[in-house]
Amino acid sequence: MTIKFKNVYINETGTVTGPYESKGPLGKYFDLCHNDLYFGEKNWEQAEVKLIDEAIKELIRKSQVDLSNVDVLIGGDLLNQITPSNYAMSKFDKSFIGIYSACSTSTLGLILGGSLIEGGFAGKTITFTSSHNMAAEKQYRYPTEYGGPKPKTTTFTSTGGACALLSRENRGIRLESGTIGAVIDSGSKDVFNMGAAMAKAAADTIVKHLKDTGRSIDYYDLVLTGDLGIYGKEILKEYMASEYNIKLSKYNDTGVMLYDLENQPVYAGASGPACAPLVTYGYIFNKMKKGKYNKVLLAATGALMSPTMVNHKLTIPSVCHAVSLEVVS
Repeated sequence: MTIKFKNVYINETGTVTGPYESKGPLGKYFDLCHNDLYFGEKNWEQAEVKLIDEAIKELIRKSQVDLSNVDVLIGGDLLNQITPSNYAMSKFDKSFIGIYSACSTSTLGLILGGSLIEGGFAGKTITFTSSHNMAAEKQYRYPTEYGGPKPKTTTFTSTGGACALLSRENRGIRLESGTIGAVIDSGSKDVFNMGAAMAKAAADTIVKHLKDTGRSIDYYDLVLTGDLGIYGKEILKEYMASEYNIKLSKYNDTGVMLYDLENQPVYAGASGPACAPLVTYGYIFNKMKKGKYNKVLLAATGALMSPTMVNHKLTIPSVCHAVSLEVVS
């Protein structure tokens, strides 16, 4: 299911990261970077609340938008009951739609925010998401203090908050369309190989988007997934070629791009809801505004697991939501 938007634009963004992201190859493209993972708070969870709060305030500062003119905020995170998002939103007296789509939350938020604007139900919306490495590891696997070894297929949850301001004003990047993905179960049970679990969902949504729009893959200057990592990226390329005869030549994965995989201890690359929007809002938007890319398809992926279901030895269902982003004159 693909929604075509006639008049929706991403006017501004806000990005806040932790030390691993700031020391990676894209560090200079983020608005605010912290040197430690506590951000002056008492625990990891409160630090994630601060990530969201700071990202939104940075967006407001950059856009100079009056928050009273924003109709609704849409967002979510990885933790139980999207708690960091709810706590952050308690500081803003604004209507809030909480969503959960794991690491594909950012693109789902853009589709929902764009739909409200396109339908005339809102004039301005802010979409956001966040993730925190330590908080996510404690919930989904083991506290990092445990020191458990991990295989090389593991991805490293990104620490960051990212948000976007959407409106009908023709400024910035156009949100051209969005494809809502289906939940796909590839049969994977390996919690340490998210790329393998999510690659088929990415393929399913990309193919549906191309069929719905009548486009070939060459329509886009760049196809981005997030966050398959180095192994999931190769699985997707092979699967698209063998199953759909589609060659992903102008393609990259935000999980591969966020860190220096040779020199940072991040295993197969980045993951987490913040991964795709950090790379896109920071680095990719910069390149789009400079003319390197005009049309980008961002397909963010999410593994819809929980510790309980993993302990039951069940498979890991996944989803992918995609948005088409275009430069406007």
